[in-house]
Amino acid sequence: MSAVPSRPQTPTHMPVMLEEVVELLQPRNGGRYLDATVGLGGHAAAVLESSSPNGQLIGADADDMALAIANDRLAPYGDRVQLHRSWLDEAPDLVREIGRAPLDGALCDLGVSSLQLESSARGFSLQADGPLDMRMNVSADHTDGPSVDEVVNHWPASQLADLIYEFGEERRSRRIARIIVERRPIAGTADLAAAVVAAVGRRPGSRIHPATRVFQALRIATNRELDRLSDFLMQVRAILRVGGRLVVIAFHSLEDRIVKRFLRDQARADEPPFRLLTRRVLRPSERECAENPRARSARLRAAEAI
Repeated sequence: MSAVPSRPQTPTHMPVMLEEVVELLQPRNGGRYLDATVGLGGHAAAVLESSSPNGQLIGADADDMALAIANDRLAPYGDRVQLHRSWLDEAPDLVREIGRAPLDGALCDLGVSSLQLESSARGFSLQADGPLDMRMNVSADHTDGPSVDEVVNHWPASQLADLIYEFGEERRSRRIARIIVERRPIAGTADLAAAVVAAVGRRPGSRIHPATRVFQALRIATNRELDRLSDFLMQVRAILRVGGRLVVIAFHSLEDRIVKRFLRDQARADEPPFRLLTRRVLRPSERECAENPRARSARLRAAEAI
């Protein structure tokens, strides 16, 4: 784990489904909680408020820039909060290493943060040109997954198409991959987005950019997001006390399918480790979606350790 760097400029941040998270997590005075994807600290602040005056929170994130902002935001809570750089799948080991298990609750919000989306230099944005990067942890020399530049500029069309189809659920993946290969070298995200538009065009009136699913697929691959989520879920029961709660917010069907199947299988086991708190997926209210359009695709599921 590394020290938290100096704080960059704070972007607009509205934590998704905040009321539902607090209601399901049920923070209490003296409780111990993990926010395994602390991001800019919005959910964490609410958990700390609701567990006053002595609740404790461990915040983990792979993004140093996000941690710097969360560090500033959560500073008023003093030693009630500890922040650490950690990938999602490393967070359970972190909790044990610092002696905070068993926990009363664990939360992970799997969305890309406003900090990442609003910084063209990170390569996540479809609105401005940036490098073919998309790493959550920009201080690392590499990720466990393939680099975005390697995939876009060096993979054969068939392999590129398979990745776009599997992780982006993009039915037009073959055509998109062929056009990308024809246009190589792809210099940055603007080139990549233009290649996708050339392959599939734009739907009149649609607010969704045609390259959204392609960018999603590349981000998932380079950060190994689905593998990390599965590994986290397999470990999380071991760091929760009986009655401890797990809340997960997913933002696309691949993530949500992993969470849904995991919790369903756990609840149906002969000696179930969890009972479901959400029989059906929860979605944000119409009011929240109007106030925060990025919340539209959020899907929340929760369970209690038994």
